[in-house]
Amino acid sequence: MYGFTFDIKDMFFYPIQHRYHPDEVDIVIVHPDYTEEHKANISHGIEIFLDNYIGELNSIIAIDNLNVTSKELATEELIPLLKLKDYLIWREKEFVEKYTDVRHLTADDTYTAFEGTLENDLPIFAIINTTLLDWDGKASHPWIVTLKISYDGTATNGMPDQETYDLMDKYEEELMNSLPNDIGFLNIGRETADSLREIYLACTEFRKASRAIDRLIEQYREILQIDYSIYKDKYWKTFERFYKQIE
Repeated sequence: MYGFTFDIKDMFFYPIQHRYHPDEVDIVIVHPDYTEEHKANISHGIEIFLDNYIGELNSIIAIDNLNVTSKELATEELIPLLKLKDYLIWREKEFVEKYTDVRHLTADDTYTAFEGTLENDLPIFAIINTTLLDWDGKASHPWIVTLKISYDGTATNGMPDQETYDLMDKYEEELMNSLPNDIGFLNIGRETADSLREIYLACTEFRKASRAIDRLIEQYREILQIDYSIYKDKYWKTFERFYKQIE
């Protein structure tokens, strides 16, 4: 591929350990022909190789960060790539043992209101569970869902009218009834501005969340325009802008 070979016997890896993010699985693959000039092609080739070697879904679930380098630029002891599967299985087992039963009940949590002004001078408002932002168990809910509900706020300074506001609240309430805290789903908060509301959830796994969201999107299809994305973010870096405002 791209004029390079991706032979498991010729490649190595090493993990990067993060002092403050110990559960992050950060892997560096060492390819014998790596150069900065060919970084994009070799990186893409390795991604395809890993999808075939450990499975596409396993690659997404098991590896948080993936980089590629050469032997000359490697900063840690090299491990034969043949051992990567065993390493990832061990890390996943360690993670599961640590976090399987970790839950957070939000009944007594503190919620903070944020407000500001966008570059186009429209207002922006957010309500965020700031107790959750301080929680030390974030990694137990590594999947972040961002729901986006679009509406026409042209006549209301970018904000929803009352009817739309009530509809969005009803949707959010039904969603969280389907995805309660005690089975691994947390509502982190929401942000509203410029004809868009974003709702943020953190989940222990993504499949049930996806099914519940799809079902409700279909149910509200005629009255709300909803889209969403799910991605892994073990330490909730997505919400760093709120940490800074709290400080």
